[in-house]
Amino acid sequence: MRRDLRKVGIQQLLAAVVAGVVVVVALLAFGYHRGDTVTTVVEDLPSGPLAGEGLTPHEIYRRDAAGVVFVSARVVERQTSPFDPFPTRTSGSQTGSGIVIAGNGTILTNAHVINGAVKITVGLADGATLPARVIGKDPDDDLALLKINAGGRHLDVLPLGNSNTVEVGDPTVAIGNPFDLQRTLTTGVVSALQRAITAPDGFEINNVIQTDAPINPGNSGGPLINAEGQVIGINSQIQTGGGSGSIGLGFAIPINTAKFVIPQLEAYRHVSEGYLGVATASVTPALDSLHLGSNYGALVETVVPGSPAARAGIRGASDPNSPQTLADGITQIAVGGDIIVALDGRPIRSDSALEQAVIHHAPGQQVTVVVARGSRRVSLYATLASRPQSLPKSG
Repeated sequence: MRRDLRKVGIQQLLAAVVAGVVVVVALLAFGYHRGDTVTTVVEDLPSGPLAGEGLTPHEIYRRDAAGVVFVSARVVERQTSPFDPFPTRTSGSQTGSGIVIAGNGTILTNAHVINGAVKITVGLADGATLPARVIGKDPDDDLALLKINAGGRHLDVLPLGNSNTVEVGDPTVAIGNPFDLQRTLTTGVVSALQRAITAPDGFEINNVIQTDAPINPGNSGGPLINAEGQVIGINSQIQTGGGSGSIGLGFAIPINTAKFVIPQLEAYRHVSEGYLGVATASVTPALDSLHLGSNYGALVETVVPGSPAARAGIRGASDPNSPQTLADGITQIAVGGDIIVALDGRPIRSDSALEQAVIHHAPGQQVTVVVARGSRRVSLYATLASRPQSLPKSG
């Protein structure tokens, strides 16, 4: 569960073992310096409608490219050395992309694009470069809102779609600023759904959209667009296979996650979400051989000491150091803990469903948690806390 502990999904772990390769997840805004050598590859893009329906890539670009901005952040870091009592300061810049979501100059981007910035500028499609201020940041979802004063300029606002309706195989277009090559378009498809990536603060982001549309450093914060020209995700990370560029595995934060976050950032500059304090795994048919006592829910592997879950009496795995191995002989999972099957009357069928149920409650709110404990159903009562600033070092 993203809000509580970092974990590797069962399917992802299995895929990694079967593939037998090591991949590196990279935050797209980092890893590029102006002195690097850049090789430009020209690809033939499809000229007709994506997947035979909707708009052509050219039509999408003509409609949406002006709503994608170039974000540049100047960063100053303070460094100390045990051999020098006087701290030194180093400065640099990091670049990414942003999405115009309102005509008043509100821009959506990734939090890691502007992390540590002392000065932020936004480059518009008409060539203007304007200063930007931070409205708010949500490091847990790797999202941030910026604001510019457009000075009477017309801003092209990108339409936001519905990421809940996205399906594997749907055509996608990514527009961004890879390697500072502004407003570059690439095409692909949704190659998987419900992936999990790690946010800069260590928490897990679930329900992530995977695409094979090539995205690279500098695409961070830019839109992943469907065949109707609507934003369905915010491009955030890639898997590089140990290199520094795209290998066709990119990840976008669902736009519906952003829709939940944006009003809170506008009102409070931060996101206020509940925190339970468990690490869970989805109960799937692959776990039937373990006879867990329920064929659905979120299996509690670990409970954070002192957390709301611990105080409520939710139990984790009986022996987390001796996980069970499934029939395939590869995937392991810590069993013996409770299975959360409902929260405040809402059925919980997976770990991502538990995540969504928890974060839509405010800190301090009491919730009823129904768990499957052996053959029994037990109702427990937890008072949610505010999310911690970082993950616990143990548990």
